[in-house]
Amino acid sequence: MSTDENRSTAFIERLGREVRRRRQTGGMTVQTLADRAGLSRRMLTQIEQGTANPSLVTVDKIAHALGVDFAALSAPSSSEPLAVSEPTEVWRNDAGSRAVLHAAGSRRGGAELWEWTLLPGDRYDAEPDPPGTEELLLVTAGTLLLTADDQAVTLTAGMSARLASDRAYSYAAPAAETTFTRVVQPAT
Repeated sequence: MSTDENRSTAFIERLGREVRRRRQTGGMTVQTLADRAGLSRRMLTQIEQGTANPSLVTVDKIAHALGVDFAALSAPSSSEPLAVSEPTEVWRNDAGSRAVLHAAGSRRGGAELWEWTLLPGDRYDAEPDPPGTEELLLVTAGTLLLTADDQAVTLTAGMSARLASDRAYSYAAPAAETTFTRVVQPAT
């Protein structure tokens, strides 16, 4: 198994343990949390057991149903003043595009540092984040087509943007492999 696969497996297992811990602490049954998150009981059980690889949207739905943010479920907890993070591949599609979480703040509403790679012609459609959430984006290679509401902008390497991500939005790589850094600041 490659290092990336080991990290992905560790992420999925850690996510499952944290979902189960928070669900039980909140006094919820699997069915109650599944209903609140809009998931099947089977899917939630597989996530808790670390046998499912949920999408970013699914993890967000679970986080919102638990009253926390994505980072609270996905980042290793640490109360240390300095914590070094291992990059964790959180999303990959069949085409090979991927999203890697590099670090996340330890407090609720803490920032998340991501590295994204989209292959030529690929696109990622995102569900709205909680109200007030923003993203900062820096394109490091290629061209990123960023769309939100009825507005679309094209960013080339070296360009950056701020996105109010509390609406449906998408990333696309129209012609070449595109990499970008994404900092998510959830609403506090």
